[in-house]
Amino acid sequence: MSDTGMLDGKKILIVDDEPDVLDTLEDLLPMCELVRATSFEDARELLESGDFDMAILDIMGVDGYGLLDIANRKNVTAVMLTAYAFTPDNVVRSIKEGAASYIPKEELSRIAAFLEDVLSAKEKGENPWAAWQERLPSSYFEKRFGAAWQDNDREFWERFRASIKARHSQSKNKE
Repeated sequence: MSDTGMLDGKKILIVDDEPDVLDTLEDLLPMCELVRATSFEDARELLESGDFDMAILDIMGVDGYGLLDIANRKNVTAVMLTAYAFTPDNVVRSIKEGAASYIPKEELSRIAAFLEDVLSAKEKGENPWAAWQERLPSSYFEKRFGAAWQDNDREFWERFRASIKARHSQSKNKE
């Protein structure tokens, strides 16, 4: 599903309160123009005054959900990146609040593939969460959260899966 070169030249805001995470992102995404922020205030100012193709937002330490709201209003595709906030509730919240993906920091080495999936889905008019489910299958989450991890919000997950199938079918019919 990865499309080499799709990230070339993309301007991406990277936000994390841990400078080593930002350094790692710079190492992993040399094909992009990256703009760093280590605080909510700096990131907010950059989002409100600049133009970005994407934003990678840490959830903890920089009020990632506050930044997600700003990114959505500016029509900037945002992905959530987290280590400590890696919970079923935050997966659901990220989807509901309009993030295009939710990436655990332990998967940081595959960040380019996740971002390419998001861009590819946007280009095709598909739901970016479908590719996310392929990269992080339910077994991944079951190992972290237990087999019943979706039970607390079963209705949400049923609607979520149905919407992905419906959107996937619509895009296939257009081809």
